[in-house]
Amino acid sequence: MPLFTPEQDKFRAEVCALLCEEDVVEAVARCRRLPGGEEPELLDVYRRLGERGWLAPNWPVEYGGLGATMVEKAIVTEELIRHGVPDVTHGLSVDIVGLAIALFGTDAQRARLLPGLARGETSAAVLFSEPGVGSDLSSLRTRAEPDGDGGWRLFGRKIFSMKTQFADFAVAAVRTTDTGVKYHGITLFLVPLRNLAVKMRPMWNLTEDRMVDVTLDGVRVGADDVLGEVDEGWQTVNRFLGLERTGVDTAAKAQRLLDTVLRQAAATGRLDDPAYAHRLLDLTARVRAARLLAWRCVTNLVEGRPDDVQSSAAKWHVTEVFKELAVLAPEFTGLDGVLDARDADAPADGIVDAAYREAPGLTLAAGTSQIMLYVVATQGLELLT
Repeated sequence: MPLFTPEQDKFRAEVCALLCEEDVVEAVARCRRLPGGEEPELLDVYRRLGERGWLAPNWPVEYGGLGATMVEKAIVTEELIRHGVPDVTHGLSVDIVGLAIALFGTDAQRARLLPGLARGETSAAVLFSEPGVGSDLSSLRTRAEPDGDGGWRLFGRKIFSMKTQFADFAVAAVRTTDTGVKYHGITLFLVPLRNLAVKMRPMWNLTEDRMVDVTLDGVRVGADDVLGEVDEGWQTVNRFLGLERTGVDTAAKAQRLLDTVLRQAAATGRLDDPAYAHRLLDLTARVRAARLLAWRCVTNLVEGRPDDVQSSAAKWHVTEVFKELAVLAPEFTGLDGVLDARDADAPADGIVDAAYREAPGLTLAAGTSQIMLYVVATQGLELLT
Protein backbone atom coordinates (compact mmCIF):
# COMPACT_ATOMS: atom_id res chain seq x y z
CA MET A 1 0.00 0.00 0.00
CA PRO A 2 1.15 3.63 -0.45
CA LEU A 3 3.52 5.03 2.13
CA PHE A 4 2.51 8.30 3.78
CA THR A 5 4.49 10.81 5.80
CA PRO A 6 3.79 11.18 9.53
CA GLU A 7 2.09 14.50 8.78
CA GLN A 8 -0.19 12.83 6.23
CA ASP A 9 -1.02 10.01 8.64
CA LYS A 10 -1.90 12.63 11.25
CA PHE A 11 -4.07 14.47 8.73
CA ARG A 12 -5.93 11.24 7.92
CA ALA A 13 -6.48 10.57 11.63
CA GLU A 14 -7.91 14.07 12.13
CA VAL A 15 -10.29 13.74 9.18
CA CYS A 16 -11.33 10.30 10.40
CA ALA A 17 -11.98 11.64 13.90
CA LEU A 18 -14.31 14.33 12.56
CA LEU A 19 -16.21 11.83 10.41
CA CYS A 20 -16.59 9.51 13.42
CA GLU A 21 -18.26 12.17 15.56
CA GLU A 22 -21.73 11.14 16.64
CA ASP A 23 -23.62 13.93 14.90
CA VAL A 24 -21.81 13.25 11.61
CA VAL A 25 -22.56 9.53 11.83
CA GLU A 26 -26.21 10.26 12.52
CA ALA A 27 -26.41 12.74 9.63
CA VAL A 28 -24.91 10.20 7.23
CA ALA A 29 -27.40 7.57 8.41
CA ARG A 30 -30.29 10.00 7.75
CA CYS A 31 -29.01 10.56 4.22
CA ARG A 32 -29.12 6.83 3.53
CA ARG A 33 -32.70 6.63 4.76
CA LEU A 34 -34.25 9.57 2.93
CA PRO A 35 -37.64 8.73 1.39
CA GLY A 36 -37.64 7.43 -2.16
CA GLY A 37 -37.17 10.22 -4.68
CA GLU A 38 -35.26 12.42 -2.25
CA GLU A 39 -31.50 12.81 -2.09
CA PRO A 40 -29.00 14.82 -0.04
CA GLU A 41 -28.03 18.34 -1.05
CA LEU A 42 -25.01 20.13 0.39
CA LEU A 43 -24.07 18.36 3.60
CA ASP A 44 -23.19 20.03 6.87
CA VAL A 45 -20.14 17.77 7.10
CA TYR A 46 -18.85 19.43 3.91
CA ARG A 47 -19.05 22.80 5.66
CA ARG A 48 -17.29 21.44 8.72
CA LEU A 49 -14.49 20.09 6.56
CA GLY A 50 -14.43 23.36 4.65
CA GLU A 51 -14.04 25.42 7.82
CA ARG A 52 -10.75 23.60 8.42
CA GLY A 53 -9.59 23.83 4.81
CA TRP A 54 -9.99 20.06 4.46
CA LEU A 55 -12.62 19.86 1.72
CA ALA A 56 -10.12 20.96 -0.94
CA PRO A 57 -6.82 20.81 0.98
CA ASN A 58 -4.68 20.97 -2.16
CA TRP A 59 -6.06 24.41 -3.09
CA PRO A 60 -4.20 27.56 -2.05
CA VAL A 61 -5.11 29.06 1.32
CA GLU A 62 -6.58 32.16 -0.32
CA TYR A 63 -9.12 29.97 -2.09
CA GLY A 64 -10.12 27.97 0.98
CA GLY A 65 -7.57 25.15 1.00
CA LEU A 66 -4.45 24.33 2.97
CA GLY A 67 -1.90 24.71 0.20
CA ALA A 68 -1.25 20.97 0.56
CA THR A 69 -0.91 18.34 -2.19
CA MET A 70 -3.07 15.89 -4.10
CA VAL A 71 -2.14 13.30 -1.47
CA GLU A 72 -4.13 15.14 1.19
CA LYS A 73 -6.98 15.61 -1.28
CA ALA A 74 -7.03 11.87 -2.03
CA ILE A 75 -6.96 11.08 1.69
CA VAL A 76 -10.11 13.16 2.19
CA THR A 77 -11.81 11.33 -0.68
CA GLU A 78 -10.90 7.93 0.75
CA GLU A 79 -12.13 8.82 4.23
CA LEU A 80 -15.42 10.30 3.02
CA ILE A 81 -16.19 7.10 1.15
CA ARG A 82 -14.93 4.80 3.91
CA HIS A 83 -17.34 6.48 6.31
CA GLY A 84 -20.26 6.31 3.90
CA VAL A 85 -20.55 10.07 3.32
CA PRO A 86 -22.38 10.81 0.01
CA ASP A 87 -19.60 11.99 -2.29
CA VAL A 88 -21.20 12.98 -5.61
CA THR A 89 -21.50 16.70 -4.83
CA HIS A 90 -17.95 16.79 -3.48
CA GLY A 91 -16.58 14.99 -6.52
CA LEU A 92 -18.35 17.27 -8.99
CA SER A 93 -17.73 20.55 -7.17
CA VAL A 94 -14.12 20.06 -6.08
CA ASP A 95 -12.58 17.28 -8.17
CA ILE A 96 -14.00 18.30 -11.54
CA VAL A 97 -15.38 21.85 -11.68
CA GLY A 98 -13.07 23.26 -9.00
CA LEU A 99 -10.06 21.66 -10.64
CA ALA A 100 -11.04 23.10 -14.02
CA ILE A 101 -11.37 26.61 -12.58
CA ALA A 102 -8.13 26.30 -10.63
CA LEU A 103 -6.24 25.26 -13.78
CA PHE A 104 -7.87 27.33 -16.50
CA GLY A 105 -9.85 30.08 -14.78
CA THR A 106 -8.84 33.71 -14.53
CA ASP A 107 -7.76 35.19 -11.21
CA ALA A 108 -11.18 36.83 -10.95
CA GLN A 109 -12.99 33.53 -11.59
CA ARG A 110 -10.89 31.73 -8.98
CA ALA A 111 -11.54 34.42 -6.39
CA ARG A 112 -15.25 34.49 -7.19
CA LEU A 113 -15.99 30.77 -7.24
CA LEU A 114 -13.38 28.63 -5.51
CA PRO A 115 -13.76 29.82 -1.88
CA GLY A 116 -17.46 28.93 -1.77
CA LEU A 117 -16.77 25.46 -3.16
CA ALA A 118 -13.89 24.91 -0.73
CA ARG A 119 -16.02 25.96 2.25
CA GLY A 120 -18.84 23.63 1.25
CA GLU A 121 -21.22 26.57 0.93
CA THR A 122 -21.84 26.33 -2.83
CA SER A 123 -21.81 23.49 -5.31
CA ALA A 124 -21.31 23.04 -9.03
CA ALA A 125 -22.38 20.64 -11.76
CA VAL A 126 -21.23 19.55 -15.22
CA LEU A 127 -23.22 20.00 -18.45
CA PHE A 128 -21.46 17.98 -21.15
CA SER A 129 -23.59 15.08 -22.45
CA GLU A 130 -26.50 15.65 -24.82
CA PRO A 131 -29.14 13.41 -26.41
CA GLY A 132 -27.23 11.16 -28.77
CA VAL A 133 -23.90 12.58 -27.59
CA GLY A 134 -22.07 10.69 -24.87
CA SER A 135 -18.30 10.49 -24.80
CA ASP A 136 -17.95 12.24 -28.18
CA LEU A 137 -18.31 15.91 -27.29
CA SER A 138 -17.29 16.83 -30.83
CA SER A 139 -20.90 16.09 -31.88
CA LEU A 140 -22.60 18.40 -29.38
CA ARG A 141 -25.31 20.72 -30.65
CA THR A 142 -25.83 23.17 -27.79
CA ARG A 143 -24.87 26.54 -29.27
CA ALA A 144 -23.80 29.98 -28.09
CA GLU A 145 -24.91 33.12 -29.88
CA PRO A 146 -23.04 36.43 -29.38
CA ASP A 147 -25.08 38.93 -27.39
CA GLY A 148 -23.04 42.13 -27.38
CA ASP A 149 -20.32 43.33 -25.00
CA GLY A 150 -18.61 39.95 -25.24
CA GLY A 151 -21.66 38.17 -23.85
CA TRP A 152 -23.41 35.08 -25.16
CA ARG A 153 -26.85 33.46 -25.14
CA LEU A 154 -26.85 29.67 -24.74
CA PHE A 155 -29.41 27.39 -26.39
CA GLY A 156 -29.59 23.63 -26.15
CA ARG A 157 -30.27 20.57 -24.04
CA LYS A 158 -27.99 18.67 -21.67
CA ILE A 159 -28.71 15.31 -20.06
CA PHE A 160 -27.26 12.86 -17.53
CA SER A 161 -26.17 15.72 -15.26
CA MET A 162 -26.11 14.90 -11.54
CA LYS A 163 -26.91 17.16 -8.57
CA THR A 164 -27.68 19.98 -11.00
CA GLN A 165 -30.98 20.71 -9.27
CA PHE A 166 -29.01 21.75 -6.16
CA ALA A 167 -26.01 23.42 -7.82
CA ASP A 168 -25.33 27.14 -8.03
CA PHE A 169 -23.54 27.01 -11.37
CA ALA A 170 -22.21 24.54 -13.92
CA VAL A 171 -19.43 24.15 -16.44
CA ALA A 172 -21.09 23.69 -19.82
CA ALA A 173 -19.52 22.64 -23.11
CA VAL A 174 -21.11 24.65 -25.92
CA ARG A 175 -20.38 25.09 -29.61
CA THR A 176 -19.36 28.66 -30.43
CA THR A 177 -18.00 28.15 -33.95
CA ASP A 178 -18.85 25.64 -36.67
CA THR A 179 -15.81 25.37 -38.92
CA GLY A 180 -16.23 21.79 -40.07
CA VAL A 181 -13.36 20.74 -37.79
CA LYS A 182 -15.33 18.78 -35.21
CA TYR A 183 -12.93 19.21 -32.27
CA HIS A 184 -12.61 22.95 -32.82
CA GLY A 185 -15.19 25.56 -31.93
CA ILE A 186 -16.23 24.25 -28.51
CA THR A 187 -16.11 26.65 -25.55
CA LEU A 188 -16.57 26.08 -21.83
CA PHE A 189 -18.89 28.48 -19.99
CA LEU A 190 -19.59 28.98 -16.30
CA VAL A 191 -23.38 28.99 -16.36
CA PRO A 192 -25.60 30.29 -13.52
CA LEU A 193 -28.24 27.66 -12.82
CA ARG A 194 -30.66 29.60 -10.65
CA ASN A 195 -32.01 31.38 -13.68
CA LEU A 196 -35.42 31.43 -15.35
CA ALA A 197 -33.75 30.57 -18.67
CA VAL A 198 -32.51 27.25 -17.22
CA LYS A 199 -35.19 24.56 -17.09
CA MET A 200 -34.69 21.20 -15.37
CA ARG A 201 -36.52 17.89 -15.38
CA PRO A 202 -35.58 14.79 -13.38
CA MET A 203 -34.18 11.74 -15.17
CA TRP A 204 -34.83 8.79 -12.87
CA ASN A 205 -32.26 6.03 -12.83
CA LEU A 206 -31.17 3.05 -10.72
CA THR A 207 -28.93 4.99 -8.33
CA GLU A 208 -29.85 7.08 -5.30
CA ASP A 209 -28.90 10.27 -7.16
CA ARG A 210 -31.20 11.27 -9.99
CA MET A 211 -29.85 12.65 -13.24
CA VAL A 212 -31.19 15.88 -14.64
CA ASP A 213 -32.38 16.90 -18.09
CA VAL A 214 -31.39 20.57 -18.50
CA THR A 215 -32.64 22.96 -21.17
CA LEU A 216 -30.69 26.17 -21.73
CA ASP A 217 -33.27 28.53 -23.18
CA GLY A 218 -31.23 31.63 -23.95
CA VAL A 219 -29.49 31.95 -20.59
CA ARG A 220 -27.02 34.83 -20.79
CA VAL A 221 -23.37 34.54 -19.81
CA GLY A 222 -20.80 37.29 -19.92
CA ALA A 223 -17.27 37.41 -21.26
CA ASP A 224 -16.05 36.80 -17.70
CA ASP A 225 -17.93 33.47 -17.70
CA VAL A 226 -15.77 31.92 -20.41
CA LEU A 227 -13.52 29.23 -18.90
CA GLY A 228 -10.28 29.00 -20.85
CA GLU A 229 -10.04 30.09 -24.47
CA VAL A 230 -12.97 30.55 -26.82
CA ASP A 231 -13.21 27.62 -29.26
CA GLU A 232 -10.56 25.60 -27.38
CA GLY A 233 -12.87 23.80 -24.96
CA TRP A 234 -12.12 20.32 -26.28
CA GLN A 235 -8.46 20.55 -25.31
CA THR A 236 -9.38 22.03 -21.93
CA VAL A 237 -11.84 19.22 -21.11
CA ASN A 238 -9.32 16.54 -22.01
CA ARG A 239 -6.71 18.09 -19.77
CA PHE A 240 -8.70 18.47 -16.57
CA LEU A 241 -10.67 15.21 -16.93
CA GLY A 242 -7.38 13.38 -17.39
CA LEU A 243 -6.07 14.92 -14.18
CA GLU A 244 -9.28 14.10 -12.28
CA ARG A 245 -9.31 10.48 -13.43
CA THR A 246 -7.21 8.82 -10.71
CA GLY A 247 -9.66 6.15 -9.57
CA VAL A 248 -9.13 6.88 -5.86
CA ASP A 249 -12.86 7.27 -5.22
CA THR A 250 -13.92 4.04 -6.92
CA ALA A 251 -11.04 2.11 -5.38
CA ALA A 252 -12.26 3.26 -1.96
CA LYS A 253 -15.80 2.17 -2.81
CA ALA A 254 -14.49 -1.21 -3.92
CA GLN A 255 -12.60 -1.67 -0.63
CA ARG A 256 -15.69 -0.73 1.39
CA LEU A 257 -17.82 -3.20 -0.55
CA LEU A 258 -15.16 -5.92 -0.30
CA ASP A 259 -15.00 -5.51 3.48
CA THR A 260 -18.77 -5.97 3.59
CA VAL A 261 -18.62 -9.07 1.38
CA LEU A 262 -15.89 -10.63 3.50
CA ARG A 263 -17.91 -10.06 6.66
CA GLN A 264 -20.95 -11.65 5.05
CA ALA A 265 -18.84 -14.58 3.81
CA ALA A 266 -17.47 -15.16 7.28
CA ALA A 267 -20.94 -14.98 8.83
CA THR A 268 -22.36 -17.53 6.37
CA GLY A 269 -19.39 -19.89 6.52
CA ARG A 270 -18.53 -19.35 2.87
CA LEU A 271 -15.16 -17.78 3.54
CA ASP A 272 -13.61 -21.27 3.61
CA ASP A 273 -15.86 -22.75 0.94
CA PRO A 274 -13.67 -23.62 -2.09
CA ALA A 275 -16.50 -22.53 -4.38
CA TYR A 276 -16.09 -18.98 -3.09
CA ALA A 277 -12.68 -18.77 -1.48
CA HIS A 278 -10.70 -18.54 -4.71
CA ARG A 279 -13.02 -15.88 -6.13
CA LEU A 280 -12.75 -13.83 -2.95
CA LEU A 281 -8.98 -14.17 -2.92
CA ASP A 282 -8.79 -13.06 -6.53
CA LEU A 283 -11.05 -10.07 -5.93
CA THR A 284 -9.15 -9.10 -2.79
CA ALA A 285 -5.91 -8.98 -4.76
CA ARG A 286 -7.52 -6.99 -7.56
CA VAL A 287 -9.09 -4.47 -5.17
CA ARG A 288 -5.66 -3.93 -3.59
CA ALA A 289 -4.22 -3.52 -7.08
CA ALA A 290 -6.95 -0.97 -7.82
CA ARG A 291 -5.88 1.17 -4.89
CA LEU A 292 -2.22 0.94 -5.90
CA LEU A 293 -3.03 1.94 -9.48
CA ALA A 294 -5.08 4.88 -8.21
CA TRP A 295 -2.36 6.07 -5.87
CA ARG A 296 0.23 5.77 -8.62
CA CYS A 297 -1.86 8.30 -10.55
CA VAL A 298 -1.92 10.58 -7.49
CA THR A 299 1.86 10.28 -7.20
CA ASN A 300 2.20 11.21 -10.86
CA LEU A 301 0.20 14.39 -10.23
CA VAL A 302 2.20 15.31 -7.13
CA GLU A 303 5.42 14.88 -9.08
CA GLY A 304 4.13 16.96 -11.96
CA ARG A 305 4.08 14.16 -14.54
CA PRO A 306 0.46 13.21 -15.23
CA ASP A 307 0.14 10.12 -17.41
CA ASP A 308 -3.04 9.67 -19.49
CA VAL A 309 -2.27 6.01 -20.15
CA GLN A 310 -1.81 5.12 -16.50
CA SER A 311 -4.87 7.10 -15.40
CA SER A 312 -6.99 5.45 -18.12
CA ALA A 313 -5.73 2.02 -17.10
CA ALA A 314 -6.51 2.77 -13.46
CA LYS A 315 -10.00 4.05 -14.26
CA TRP A 316 -10.76 0.97 -16.36
CA HIS A 317 -9.45 -1.48 -13.75
CA VAL A 318 -11.09 0.00 -10.66
CA THR A 319 -14.54 0.42 -12.22
CA GLU A 320 -14.57 -3.04 -13.80
CA VAL A 321 -13.44 -4.67 -10.54
CA PHE A 322 -16.11 -2.77 -8.61
CA LYS A 323 -18.76 -3.93 -11.06
CA GLU A 324 -17.66 -7.57 -10.77
CA LEU A 325 -17.63 -7.33 -6.98
CA ALA A 326 -21.08 -5.73 -6.96
CA VAL A 327 -22.46 -8.63 -9.01
CA LEU A 328 -20.88 -11.20 -6.68
CA ALA A 329 -21.96 -9.56 -3.40
CA PRO A 330 -25.64 -10.63 -3.46
CA GLU A 331 -24.54 -14.27 -3.48
CA PHE A 332 -23.47 -13.79 0.14
CA THR A 333 -26.54 -11.86 1.27
CA GLY A 334 -29.24 -13.74 -0.60
CA LEU A 335 -32.49 -11.97 -1.34
CA ASP A 336 -31.94 -9.66 1.61
CA GLY A 337 -29.21 -8.03 -0.45
CA VAL A 338 -31.81 -6.32 -2.64
CA LEU A 339 -33.15 -4.41 0.37
CA ASP A 340 -32.04 -0.80 0.44
CA ALA A 341 -30.90 1.22 3.43
CA ARG A 342 -34.46 2.33 4.22
CA ASP A 343 -35.30 -1.23 5.27
CA ALA A 344 -34.28 -2.19 8.82
CA ASP A 345 -33.54 -5.74 7.63
CA ALA A 346 -31.11 -4.64 4.92
CA PRO A 347 -27.68 -6.20 5.50
CA ALA A 348 -24.79 -3.78 6.01
CA ASP A 349 -27.08 -0.74 5.78
CA GLY A 350 -27.94 -1.47 2.17
CA ILE A 351 -24.37 -1.18 0.87
CA VAL A 352 -24.76 -4.24 -1.36
CA ASP A 353 -27.96 -2.98 -2.96
CA ALA A 354 -26.54 0.51 -3.54
CA ALA A 355 -23.34 -0.87 -5.08
CA TYR A 356 -25.26 -3.16 -7.42
CA ARG A 357 -27.24 -0.21 -8.74
CA GLU A 358 -24.29 2.16 -8.95
CA ALA A 359 -21.71 -0.11 -10.57
CA PRO A 360 -22.83 0.05 -14.24
CA GLY A 361 -22.72 3.85 -14.25
CA LEU A 362 -19.15 3.96 -12.94
CA THR A 363 -17.93 2.22 -16.09
CA LEU A 364 -19.55 5.00 -18.15
CA ALA A 365 -18.95 8.22 -16.20
CA ALA A 366 -15.78 10.27 -16.86
CA GLY A 367 -14.96 8.09 -19.85
CA THR A 368 -16.38 4.66 -20.71
CA SER A 369 -14.36 1.48 -20.24
CA GLN A 370 -14.12 1.21 -24.02
CA ILE A 371 -12.65 4.70 -24.31
CA MET A 372 -10.16 3.93 -21.52
CA LEU A 373 -9.02 0.79 -23.34
CA TYR A 374 -8.73 2.79 -26.57
CA VAL A 375 -6.41 5.29 -24.84
CA VAL A 376 -4.27 2.46 -23.47
CA ALA A 377 -4.16 0.72 -26.86
CA THR A 378 -3.36 3.79 -28.95
CA GLN A 379 -1.22 5.93 -26.65
CA GLY A 380 0.31 3.24 -24.47
CA LEU A 381 0.72 0.25 -26.80
CA GLU A 382 0.73 2.34 -30.01
CA LEU A 383 -1.82 0.07 -31.65
CA LEU A 384 -4.43 1.15 -34.20
CA THR A 385 -2.15 3.97 -35.43
